[in-house]
Amino acid sequence: MKNIVVLVSGGGTNLQALIDAEKRGELGGGKITCVISSKPDAYALKRAKDAFIRTKVLERKEFPDIAAYSKAMAELLKECEADLVVYAGFMTILDEQVCGAFPYKMINVHPALIPSFCGKGYYGLRVHEEALKKGVKVTGATVHFVTEECDGGPIILQKAVAVKNGDTPEILQRRVMEEAEWKILPEAVRLFCEDRIKVENGVTIISE
Repeated sequence: MKNIVVLVSGGGTNLQALIDAEKRGELGGGKITCVISSKPDAYALKRAKDAFIRTKVLERKEFPDIAAYSKAMAELLKECEADLVVYAGFMTILDEQVCGAFPYKMINVHPALIPSFCGKGYYGLRVHEEALKKGVKVTGATVHFVTEECDGGPIILQKAVAVKNGDTPEILQRRVMEEAEWKILPEAVRLFCEDRIKVENGVTIISE
């Protein structure tokens, strides 16, 4: 069994998708053993407690800078014996202290088809606002490994979602979550827990 630690900051809809997938036996032998939040009032913590998952809070504002926060997070993840770290709406960019401690063991879901609409500042509704502003006809979501470069790690899975006439950022955000994020994040976790993902020359190869 692999220990999965999920990092959250907000509502926890992606965490819920993982909890539901685990209940269905779809995480490939992985088990969510801890949920760590950067905010004490994140609703994701209630979702975790309702599912009887251990929770911890590591508040960003309690630390003077990102280096100190990253050091504390790396230590906490080691303490949790994390085999896989999943960003599920986690809004803090951690530095190389964490990435270096868990190389190709940290994954994130991004609400666009990377390399489009990604990088620093592209999160939440802004991603969908920019997609609509650009007039793209297809958007989607990407699960990728977390590296020091924001949204720059090797891509694991992607799923396309149609953009429709009359879409608002909020409507598009919901469709991307329902049709892509909530499907490919648990799938990527399953592939990882089944040891089916390897990285060669910065590109992932998924074995059959």
